[in-house]
Amino acid sequence: MGNGIHVAIAGATGAVGQELLSVLKRRKFPVRELTLLASARSAGKHIEFSGQTLTVKELGKDSFDGVDLALFSAGGNCSREFAPHAVDAGAVVVDNSSAFRMDPEVPLVVPEVNPETVQGHRGIIANPNCSTIAMVVPLSPLHRAFGVKRVTVATYQAASGAGALAMEELREETRAQLAGQAYERKLFPVQYAFNLFPHDSAMLDNGYCEEEIKMVRETQKILDDDSIAISATCIRVPVLRAHSEALNIEFVHDVTPEQAYEVLSAAPGVEIFEDREKNRWATPADVSGRDPVLVGRLRRDISQPNTLDLWLVSDQLLKGAALNAVQIAELLSANGTG
Repeated sequence: MGNGIHVAIAGATGAVGQELLSVLKRRKFPVRELTLLASARSAGKHIEFSGQTLTVKELGKDSFDGVDLALFSAGGNCSREFAPHAVDAGAVVVDNSSAFRMDPEVPLVVPEVNPETVQGHRGIIANPNCSTIAMVVPLSPLHRAFGVKRVTVATYQAASGAGALAMEELREETRAQLAGQAYERKLFPVQYAFNLFPHDSAMLDNGYCEEEIKMVRETQKILDDDSIAISATCIRVPVLRAHSEALNIEFVHDVTPEQAYEVLSAAPGVEIFEDREKNRWATPADVSGRDPVLVGRLRRDISQPNTLDLWLVSDQLLKGAALNAVQIAELLSANGTG
């Protein structure tokens, strides 16, 4: 890929699709031509981009003629059906769904962690799960510096992870609750406003939900280290668009909080965000609309040796999805990999 790239966005009208447009514009990605694709019910809608009014087209097998880069954010089934057609037409696909993440032939890329893996693509590059991305951005430099033995993570995931409809349902149900009115939910099976779910995806036979297993397997693949023991508990909380995570990290040897802070302060994509004197720590509101993963509250685990606790927040629509995808596209453009 070089300057002047024909970009297609599959899922252009969704929450991540809209964020992709914003990130492409903000980062001045060299878009020569832009094709917006979505389902039949969204076809015909008009979207503004860089002074142009573009019409959304229905996604189909023949949507990718002349396209160099296809950014997919329309769900796993859609990616499995249409991404191969994009590749056959000569495009490189950056896919935001779970469809290809664990395919051994498909790179799973976080540019701050494993940028070199994009060069091995065979037409498709996978964007990791949003919670996985948030975790590996600070975990990777700590693993390289000290060796991570085990990670236990609890996530507090925003409505944006379930899409634009989930965000709207949270807004509407919150208004209804405050007004003392009944509300008929369309997406969630139980009350979401002023509530949380101790699982945020389908439950598996082993008692873990799909999201939790994604974090385990994807982290090991991205870090290229199956020896790291990982356990996750994924929770959906009534926050609009930023995920939070509490990590308990066991290292091979003793690591002080000061040593970890030193590594993280120089890590790409990471920002230390805290003021101990004011008891001020990173919150979802602090990171919403911002690129970096905010970290803080590093402390020794007083229950066992060689272990630190860490808190992080990350904008799910940005670093957890759209920003990471565009960063991958930037790697492709810079490397001339198409």
